[in-house]
Amino acid sequence: MKNLSLILLIAFFAACDSSEQKSIEMPYKKSDFESIIDGKTTRAFTMENDNGMVVVLTNYGAKIVSIYVPDKNGNYADIMLGFKSVDDYQQYGASHGAVVGPFANRIANAQFTIDDETYHFPVNNGEACLHSGPDSWYRKVWDYEKNGNVTVFSLESPDGEFGFPGNKKVSVTYTLTDDNELKIDYKLTTDRACHFNLTNHSYFNLRGEGNGDILDHVLVINANQSTPVADAGMIPSGEIVDIRGTALDFTTPHAIGERIEADNEMLKYGSGYDFNYVINKEDGELAFAASAFEPESGRYMEVFTTEPGVQLYTGNHLKGTEIGKSGVAYTKRTGFCLETQHFPNSPNQPDFPSTLLQPGEELNSTTIYKFSVKE
Repeated sequence: MKNLSLILLIAFFAACDSSEQKSIEMPYKKSDFESIIDGKTTRAFTMENDNGMVVVLTNYGAKIVSIYVPDKNGNYADIMLGFKSVDDYQQYGASHGAVVGPFANRIANAQFTIDDETYHFPVNNGEACLHSGPDSWYRKVWDYEKNGNVTVFSLESPDGEFGFPGNKKVSVTYTLTDDNELKIDYKLTTDRACHFNLTNHSYFNLRGEGNGDILDHVLVINANQSTPVADAGMIPSGEIVDIRGTALDFTTPHAIGERIEADNEMLKYGSGYDFNYVINKEDGELAFAASAFEPESGRYMEVFTTEPGVQLYTGNHLKGTEIGKSGVAYTKRTGFCLETQHFPNSPNQPDFPSTLLQPGEELNSTTIYKFSVKE
């Protein structure tokens, strides 16, 4: 009887600990994401694994709204910058947590040519088209299908939308695993040749959204090379250069803030880090791309991808005009992005890995964000 009492007591405290760890107070309700946009219904979707990790998504832009993960003491925080209603996502930066397409990053002079036909796109970043223009797929309401911890968003984009040729069918599958991985699988087909570059534009702060800057985060990027930009327009020159030993080198761990103000031409052009890194991997291989560690919380994030590149962006142009989920303004360098991708301006750089997709072909791409803690 004494042993039975002891077993019951242990079970009680274990249940209490589990309940305490999984106690997450969200600053929004699902109803805050219910609206009608362009005649379609927007919603929020929650996935939770056996460890208590929680991911919240919305079909408005196929966005990641929140990722709740524990720190080294078991305390949960939302490590995603974002907003607490679909109205806020319409008012503020719709790219937060969004699937970006048809073509992520910059296209020089907002145009490319296929088979002697030139296609023109919205100009929204100097003379370039950035992330397919100011509307893009991240302001679209996607169709959805949810099955447990798998959520699929799908969209049909007609020929000529945002200037891109072809009737396009795209799906994005988010899978939350019990290994604390958020897996993103992209699929796309088209009935006309077109260049595509899909990514997710999440801003992370592993100390917690709205909880200061990200300059203490320690990064590793599995890349010996990058694609340098020609000037402050941030268009790659077409070169692929070795960056080892420079302020852009993260092959060994460095805090984001350690060299961000260094006397480096690239950093001056970008007002900080805003560069494409060429991942050390084989073409199409799912491999380690980057990691981020926040010393105070102990939170650790790893990024794996089949893509050839990853864009490090350190929130250099966050201006404090957007109010996040916690009621705190997002100011300069309060979030960072690791956007897995093909290289910027690839359609106009024949020496870069091709982004051209032909009818009858299928684009397939996978990225994994994995979360853990370490001392």
